[in-house]
Amino acid sequence: MRGWAVGLALIGTASVAMGGVARAEDPPPAPIPSPVKALEGCWRGGGDVMGKPVEMTLAVKRAALGTALTVDADSHAKADPTDRYAAHLVLAGRGPAPKDGPATGVSGFWADSFGGDFTAVGKGEAVPGGFDITYPYADAAFVNRWRLDGGTLSWSIVARAGGKDAPFAAYALTRADCPAK
Repeated sequence: MRGWAVGLALIGTASVAMGGVARAEDPPPAPIPSPVKALEGCWRGGGDVMGKPVEMTLAVKRAALGTALTVDADSHAKADPTDRYAAHLVLAGRGPAPKDGPATGVSGFWADSFGGDFTAVGKGEAVPGGFDITYPYADAAFVNRWRLDGGTLSWSIVARAGGKDAPFAAYALTRADCPAK
């Protein structure tokens, strides 16, 4: 009986001592900057990738209990609809909002139809009219510039290597109805 009481006392002491750890709350998630949130919905348009004309659709949805957005991009060459490309991006806030203004930090993850060897984690900032996010790769950093002007979204990508920017892709999209589920 005495051993049982000692064991119970030890369990009780351990529970009290660890109680603060078990109940510690995580800090709130970084807020998503408003220019990123403004992408939510569906988009349709076109552009070019390395000089090749393409058609593109985007579907942008909230994810992870509203702490992130997913961007599903699907495109194909205008000259050859079987020449397809797809990317899945995750965009979220990064860092706390400034005390005197809105959230500005953006983090992202890029995965596409080239497979797992070509994924990248990016970071960037909200800027007037949109946001920029850079994804580093071994041969270049790909700077994505997203700009929203009314119902028109422009998305341009430059490859930055050796301190020089080279155009990689540019799209102009307008809001569209999302496909029925």
